[in-house]
Amino acid sequence: MKKQNKKFFKVAIDSPAASGAGTLAKALSKHYNLAYLDTGKAYRLVAMYKLNNPKKFNLKFIKKKIKNLKIKDLNHKLLLSDEVGTEASIIAKNKRIRSLIHSFQINFAYNPPKKYHGSVLDGRDITYKIVPDADFKFFITANVKTRAMRRYKELKELKKSVTYNEVLKTIKNRDKNDYNRKISPLKKTKDSMLINTTNLSKRACFLKIKKIIDRKINI
Repeated sequence: MKKQNKKFFKVAIDSPAASGAGTLAKALSKHYNLAYLDTGKAYRLVAMYKLNNPKKFNLKFIKKKIKNLKIKDLNHKLLLSDEVGTEASIIAKNKRIRSLIHSFQINFAYNPPKKYHGSVLDGRDITYKIVPDADFKFFITANVKTRAMRRYKELKELKKSVTYNEVLKTIKNRDKNDYNRKISPLKKTKDSMLINTTNLSKRACFLKIKKIIDRKINI
């Protein structure tokens, strides 16, 4: 692992779907010059591969894809679809697939490109599995209806034909899978700070966390 300097720090964020963690992580990435990784998108990418190549989909196929994985690959618009999201939640239960993706995530967290001052990762098991020694740990959440509305608006902007109730049902199913799976379930660790974004604007949430980080890194 890369030897850290005083400026290098890691931020770990866990959250249920559509809590605003991704938006927050991107803002932190930009402000502090941190390499950003939406870890859930790695699972979504593998899920998309499975949906598009069901006959080719096996461990060897996945290994090759992850080995050649580039961050830009995680920006594919189709990764946001509910179908991919549901499949990703199922794939996340597979020990072998998780092991492959975990290696990619851990390497990114501890060895980001040299131009960055650290890393920020968001997902479901970041604070206790991927970056357990993170300098800052947060658990971002919001009530389920607020999260469903956020995801619904995202999908409508992408011209997806979907109803709010369909999205709400999907979010509830995702929560059930994420919280109850036996392998790396979504949970808040004791050393993670809880941030509820239900009634917070994006800006207010960013400033709240910025204050916490600045207080420590400026000591």
